[in-house]
Amino acid sequence: MQIDKIMSDDAILAELGGRLAHRRIDLQLTQAALAHEAVVSKRTVGRIESGASTQMVSIIRICRVLDIMPGLDQIAPQAGPRPMDMIKIEGKVRKRVSSSRKRRAADDEWTWK
Repeated sequence: MQIDKIMSDDAILAELGGRLAHRRIDLQLTQAALAHEAVVSKRTVGRIESGASTQMVSIIRICRVLDIMPGLDQIAPQAGPRPMDMIKIEGKVRKRVSSSRKRRAADDEWTWK
């Protein structure tokens, strides 16, 4: 199932818990073994996999053991430079070239042509 913003919080937690459980099973780890490696309780692993709310540090520890830390980078991507900052960094860059104009001498009188 695709996670989107119209899902309830409980549905998202249940989906994430299910995904973590599938990853754990793919790595052939028991809940107890995962809990031991992640330095959390077996109950915490069970709660996360069942979709219950838990502390973020527990999820990070479990993700580290399950080797899915690169996926966490997508939750809050690193901010790049803002457009106004880029303009200040680059400075004023000419984008057009115009032909040179003849300058009138100060004593020339303006007339209609």
